[in-house]
Amino acid sequence: MKIIHPICCGVDVHKRTIVATIATTDKNNITSYSVRTFSALNADLYAFRDWLLENNCLHVCMESTGKYWIPIFNILEDHIHVILTHPKYVRAIKGKKTDKKDSKWIAGLFKHDMARSSFIPPREVRALRELAGYRAKLVYMRSSEKNRYQNCMTVSNIGLANVLSDSFGQTCSGIMKQLLASEVFDEGACKPLIKNSAKKKTELILESIRGCSISPDRRFKMNAAMSHMDFLNEMILKTEVELYVRLQSHYHLVGHISALPGISQLSAALILSEIGFDMNVFESAKHLTSWAGLTPANNESAGKKKSVRIPKAGQFLKPLLVQCALAAAKDKKNPYFAIKYQRIKKRRGHKKAIIAIARMMLVCICHMLQTGECFNPSDYEEFQNPNPRRVVLNEGTAIEFLREQGYDISALKKAM
Repeated sequence: MKIIHPICCGVDVHKRTIVATIATTDKNNITSYSVRTFSALNADLYAFRDWLLENNCLHVCMESTGKYWIPIFNILEDHIHVILTHPKYVRAIKGKKTDKKDSKWIAGLFKHDMARSSFIPPREVRALRELAGYRAKLVYMRSSEKNRYQNCMTVSNIGLANVLSDSFGQTCSGIMKQLLASEVFDEGACKPLIKNSAKKKTELILESIRGCSISPDRRFKMNAAMSHMDFLNEMILKTEVELYVRLQSHYHLVGHISALPGISQLSAALILSEIGFDMNVFESAKHLTSWAGLTPANNESAGKKKSVRIPKAGQFLKPLLVQCALAAAKDKKNPYFAIKYQRIKKRRGHKKAIIAIARMMLVCICHMLQTGECFNPSDYEEFQNPNPRRVVLNEGTAIEFLREQGYDISALKKAM
C-alpha cells in the first residue's frame, strides 16, 4: 500500500495519560516507531507538542471518545495537522490490545491514510456549537420543570390542562398565581383573570379549579419551579442574543436559509452553528445527511436486507431538523414540503415521512450554501400549482392528442 504520511503520529488518549507513537518511514519503505507516554497536564502536553516538532512530525491522528481529546487539540491546532478518529474505525486485533500497541496500530493505519477522520469544525463554528448546545440543554431543563409543575397541578385536583390548550398561557398562569398566593379559593378573584378566547369557557375553567387543594409542600415546589422557569427563560434569551452577536458577520446566511418553509431565523442560526458555513468539507449533500443521521443504513447480506434504521448521529441537529420538518408539513402558505410529506406518509407512515422531509430540507440547505441560490427546486412550480385535471387517454383520444401536437398519424401507424 502507498505511504501517504512518511512521518506521522498515532495517539491513544485517556483521561490522565496519552500514549503517542511516531512512525517514521525511510526511502526504503522501512518504518521505525518511537513510543512515549505523557500525562494529561498542560506542561506535559506542551512537551508532547515540542517532541512532535523536534521529530518533524506534522500529522497526528488521535483516537478518543468524550472530551479528553480537546485539551490536546487546543495545544496542537495552530502548529500541527490533527485529525480525530472514532475507536470503532481503528480498533486493534482482540487479544493483542495494549495502550502502546493501540497507538502503534493507529500510526500504522494513518501513514497509509486508512484512518477515517471525524469532522472538526473551525474555531469560530465550535464556539457557536457550544452556545447552541448550551441553549438546547437549557430548553430541556425548562421542559422538565414544566412537567414537574404540571404534575403538581394534577395531583392538587387542578384540571386547567383539560380545559385550556396551554397550561402556561396568560389565563392559566394568572389563575395559578392567584391560587398559589391565597390558601382560600376565591372565585371572584379568578374570573377577571380569564382572557381573550378563554372567556367562552369561563364556567368550565371555574369548574376545573373548584375543590382543589394545594398542600404546603406542593405549593413550595410549584413556586420554586416557576422561579426556576423564569430564570431559565432569561438565560435562554441571553444565549440567543450572544449567538446572534457571534453570527453577525454571517447573518446574511441566516436570512438566506430562513427562506425555506418551516425554518425560522433562530432555527437557521442553530443549523449554521452545527454544520458551519463551508459545505466543501463534506464530499456531497449525501455525505452531510449521513453525518447528520438522516440517511438509512446499508445492511444487506446474502441478498437479505437487515435493519436499515437511521443512526444515532446528529445529537442536536437531527431533532432541530425534525421540528423544522413538522412545521414545514403544516405550512399552508408554502405547501411544497407539505405535499411531499402527505405523499410519503400514505406509503411509509408519519415517522419515516418526517425524516424524509428533514433530509430534503438539509439537502436544500447544503446546495443553497454551496451555490448561493435561493430556494427554488426544479419541481417547485408543479407542487405550488398542481394541475387538478387528469386526462385518461384511450386509443382514440391518444391519436387525437398526438395529432394536436403536430405528429404525422399515418406515419406512426405504418411504423407500428
